[in-house]
Amino acid sequence: MSRKYFGTDGVRGRAGVFPLDAATVRALGLSAGRILGGRGASAVVAMDPRESSAWIAAELVEGMGEAGVACRFAGVLPTPAVARLCVSGGYTFGAMISASHNPFEDNGIKFFSGEGFKLPDETENHIEVALEGALREPSHPAGDLPPAEPELGRAYLDWLVSLWEGSPLSGWRILVDGANGAASRLAPDLFRALGAEVETTACEPDGRNINAACGSLHAHRLGSLLSARRAHMAFAFDGDADRCMAVTQTGRVLDGDYILYREALRRSARGLLPGRWVVGTVMSNLWLEERLERAGLRFFRAPVGDRYVLQCLLDRGGILGGEPSGHVLFLDRSTTGDGLLTAMTYASLARDAGGLEALAADVRAYPQVLENIRVARRLPLEDIPSVRKALQEETEALGGRGRIILRYSGTEPLLRLMVEAGTEEEVHGVIARLRTVLVDELGEGR
Repeated sequence: MSRKYFGTDGVRGRAGVFPLDAATVRALGLSAGRILGGRGASAVVAMDPRESSAWIAAELVEGMGEAGVACRFAGVLPTPAVARLCVSGGYTFGAMISASHNPFEDNGIKFFSGEGFKLPDETENHIEVALEGALREPSHPAGDLPPAEPELGRAYLDWLVSLWEGSPLSGWRILVDGANGAASRLAPDLFRALGAEVETTACEPDGRNINAACGSLHAHRLGSLLSARRAHMAFAFDGDADRCMAVTQTGRVLDGDYILYREALRRSARGLLPGRWVVGTVMSNLWLEERLERAGLRFFRAPVGDRYVLQCLLDRGGILGGEPSGHVLFLDRSTTGDGLLTAMTYASLARDAGGLEALAADVRAYPQVLENIRVARRLPLEDIPSVRKALQEETEALGGRGRIILRYSGTEPLLRLMVEAGTEEEVHGVIARLRTVLVDELGEGR
């Protein structure tokens, strides 16, 4: 069925505009409450600190309450905290209000099962059907949002600290970029608890500065700050802290591919990598596949999106997978991508190797560029002869020395063009030629 409300990662859009207007959010809470639990069920709800999150949370909780669901409000917490609390607290389900890496004007709602996993498409489809009916029912304005319960955040932080292995981070100075988002308080607290000295940037959310020239999408800016703060490494999170990018002392940004590689080697050496294989995505750099193969490990590519990485892992019985965006899954520890857990794992690897720089010292990534093209029309690419022809010609010219990935965004009106090749010149040449064909056929959006 075509879906009206749910996208690739929950319901997302401009706050205050359908489907994130007050009436629809309240009806969503009602329909989700009915489908996921009903009367007598329990749920935990958290949010990121953007300015619309509080009223959206209030409307959502109101709708859930109408369905007979008892809600506990955790306040501002990372998305993975909701997944963890569902499991540890025995809740029927959980809900997170966030638009992840999007600007403050946007927001979103995603749900987790009592087992801590994001909902399958089939369940979201059932909620959509129920939502159509709920919108026709009489409703009343939401009441006040329940007070946040800080002990829920403390339980999540304590759980993270309990996962740490080996010596503390004494003597290490870590720079934390909280994206003015959900990790702004917890991430510094976590590394202090692990013994590190902590410096912070973008850890002062005001409701509108979330992801604004900061966080994982702007990790490259941390190089100069690392030097000025005399820090040994930096970690940059996105708005809801389900992903993390690491930055070395010299300013080199390490994406999710690096931690997949190093953690796969460490786990394999300890006999802790079932099947001796790892899952990435079509966007993972070719160097990762080549290096894992050289180490005797297999590599599988899933479509872009953490739910597809997760499904591949579950289908094959694996535990380690992720995306270059820094969304990484350690299924023997967590049910969803957790930026704080990823940062901890990076810090542990760096401690044992003598620094983050050592983790990437012998790696030469293939030049890779992701071009986001805003298009006027969203047509099936396989139905456009000129696009098919251009893709075939460029792919044949690259041979086995690169890759081209072309896909529409699941959350924004963008066409994403990724080109990977042996040299920067090749990459930009392919992008320029394909971009011309794509804009000619689809038009250029605003």
